[in-house]
Amino acid sequence: MKTTLNLNDQLLAEAKALAAKQRTSLTSLIEEGLKLRLRAQADAGKQRPVKLPVFKGRGGLLAGVNPLSNKDLLEALGDDP
Repeated sequence: MKTTLNLNDQLLAEAKALAAKQRTSLTSLIEEGLKLRLRAQADAGKQRPVKLPVFKGRGGLLAGVNPLSNKDLLEALGDDP
């Protein structure tokens, strides 16, 4: 099927040079690019959302430990030098 495209002059020059370097036609190069873009779009729609694990257990911080204090947290862990 024939169609007309309005392409940026610099983009067209680069595409023609790449097609010549790869010994292929400009049409083949454009078709390949469109196929890649369409495949990427289709693949992006197939991605499932990531389900993050949630801790539903008991526990928490010890009484008197300030969660905003690195010093208190390290002391509670017993990692304070």
